[in-house]
Amino acid sequence: MVAVTRPLAQSIAEAADPDRWLSALAERYPPNEIARLREALDWIGEVYGKALNPDTDESLFLHAVASASIVADLRMDANAVIAAILFCVPDFIEKSGEQIDKRFGKVVAQLVDGISKVRKLRALAKPATSKAEDYAQQIEAQRKMLLAMVEDIRAVLIKLAWRTQTMHSIAKISEERRRKIAQETLDVFAPLANRLGVWQIKWELEDLGFRFLHTDTYKKIAKLLLERRVDREHFIAEVLGTLRAELGKAGVTHVDLMGRPKHIYSIWKKMQKKKLDFSELYDIRAVRVLVDDVKDCYTVLGIVHNLWQPIPGEFDDYIAQPKGNFYRSLHTAVIGPQDKAVEVQIRTFDMHDHAEYGVAAHWRYKEGGHGDARYEEKIAWLRQLLDWREDVATDDKFTDAFKAELFEDTIYVLTPAGRVISLPKGSTPVDFAYHLHTDLGHRCRGAKINGQIVPLNTALENGQRVEILSTKEGGPSLDWLHQGYVKSHRAAQKIRYWIRQQNLDVAIEAGKNLYEKEAARAGAGQLNQELIANRLGFKTIDEVHIALGQGEVSLRELNLAFNDAQRPVEPVAAETPEDFVRAARASQYGEGILIEGIDKLMTMLAKCCKPVPPDAVMGYVTKGRGISIHRCDCTALKRLAQEAPERLIRADWGNLASSAHVFAVDILVEANERASLLRDLTDVMSREKINVTAANMQIRDGRARVSFTIEIRDSEQLQRIFTRLQDVGGVIRCSRT
Repeated sequence: MVAVTRPLAQSIAEAADPDRWLSALAERYPPNEIARLREALDWIGEVYGKALNPDTDESLFLHAVASASIVADLRMDANAVIAAILFCVPDFIEKSGEQIDKRFGKVVAQLVDGISKVRKLRALAKPATSKAEDYAQQIEAQRKMLLAMVEDIRAVLIKLAWRTQTMHSIAKISEERRRKIAQETLDVFAPLANRLGVWQIKWELEDLGFRFLHTDTYKKIAKLLLERRVDREHFIAEVLGTLRAELGKAGVTHVDLMGRPKHIYSIWKKMQKKKLDFSELYDIRAVRVLVDDVKDCYTVLGIVHNLWQPIPGEFDDYIAQPKGNFYRSLHTAVIGPQDKAVEVQIRTFDMHDHAEYGVAAHWRYKEGGHGDARYEEKIAWLRQLLDWREDVATDDKFTDAFKAELFEDTIYVLTPAGRVISLPKGSTPVDFAYHLHTDLGHRCRGAKINGQIVPLNTALENGQRVEILSTKEGGPSLDWLHQGYVKSHRAAQKIRYWIRQQNLDVAIEAGKNLYEKEAARAGAGQLNQELIANRLGFKTIDEVHIALGQGEVSLRELNLAFNDAQRPVEPVAAETPEDFVRAARASQYGEGILIEGIDKLMTMLAKCCKPVPPDAVMGYVTKGRGISIHRCDCTALKRLAQEAPERLIRADWGNLASSAHVFAVDILVEANERASLLRDLTDVMSREKINVTAANMQIRDGRARVSFTIEIRDSEQLQRIFTRLQDVGGVIRCSRT
């Protein structure tokens, strides 16, 4: 392993001598910040006293200062270094936030509060399972929750620094404690560092964790590396010398060439993945080339490939296609001198800076207090932090379950046993209960959040511990569907299914009561109930009562029907230029479509736009096939109008608008990819009694595009379908095509 933070002995020595430590930091921070750091040291000297770190049994004071050194080495601002020093102050002082705010400012107080949240969650959250697959899923959820809980990502970086110092200090504690800390480091904190792009911390945590979990294997690989070190260094020197000479000839003079250290954990992982012996690994020998700009990167790549034969399949262009954590570089492998393979990484100085320090690089503050300008440009990247696909070496189905969710749309809460549960933002205890088990949801009658009893419609927040209070038997309330008790589609579906299984008379009575109550509230008691039923897609008001009682029609949809029924009907005018319209007498023909000036003429609905009442329509006189009826906004019609405007003729729906005739319509549903999406969409069609004549689903980059051809009576029914489809979990938008 190559230690990438400052040597531990140096950090500890400086920590034991505050003046020496502050002197070492004076090159990085201005005098006013050094004064604040000194004040922080003096304060924790009083607060911590001779207290020991419970994880490592070392001095808490020394651990805090050594951890702060790591934060400083990540080139973070003074506020972050101070927060690292004050890491454990909340353990010693009640309401410490007020004192920290007063002494060091609001930013430091918020950082320490964020750190406290991370620490508490790590103490509460447990994998709570012995199954390897479930364990991986829970570990992934815990990582996500750590990031979701903190407003300032620096709090997580500080926690990573503390964990790095902890890993340096656990050699003398019991093996059981050491292995537990090492396993947690590999499971949670090393992948966190990877996703944040902080390679320095990632590699160190991986190697240290591997060392304590697989000591014999670690020592074996370390010995092999040591035995071949001299030969490897001579080989690397030869490669760098040859490459430097060729770069000089090409005019690439501002360049930094170096051998790249290989890390024991990554070597072991590659041996496992490719089933290779140590001697078969080509990238034990590796070099790195740093240049000024992207153009020079590709110039260097060309020179490398001209000097030595590239190894097929070993070239990756992460400049053109950066990794999810914004890592950019060119990777190639070639057969170098002595017919030995060597790996070459090529990147700009700026790319290298980001690769080494990751998200930490965005919080470097200048003396004036202004952040790095690149931070604003790259802040959107932080919203991708929850994509853990590259970090979990288990079955992909556990990571795929989350890949379509956005950071701000998900919360993470805990069961009493410490299991992490992810739910849509705005979810309630009822959603939580149904997520755990359908029967628990049905019997849910109360809830506790962090030990306090709360109403069932309380919106849950990140990190809360939720306990469900249930009866031995019973079922859900219809109010849960209509009064904001459930947010998730999953819970709503289970409630509707339970209600559908109950006595029909009960559903009719409950639905009738809901209808009358809502009609009175909306002033719609005198409206024609059959008209309301038709607006909702039903033939009779009894069907409406059943649908309301079973949760199939929401109060929002009912109110839309009330509003539609009270709105005066206005005639629809054809949207077409006056020059294209023949002024003539309208006469009705057998199919119900009115064609101006022509009697008993064959018509057909255009397949390109599939018009539906009451769409504004226009007729086009074809050659030998009668009149094709198009929507006025149809692209094909506009083209035909330019080619033969004399063939356009006004048309109207006539009695088709009020008949039982059905029309074929193409619709497109765009949604985040997830399991059972197509089933849930077709369930909506089935409940609405919509005939689906064709369906097709395409998936790309985590997004699903589902096309349906359906048969409907009019556009109002289509709008109701769109409303229902929008309620399906993961649906982004619905549109007519």
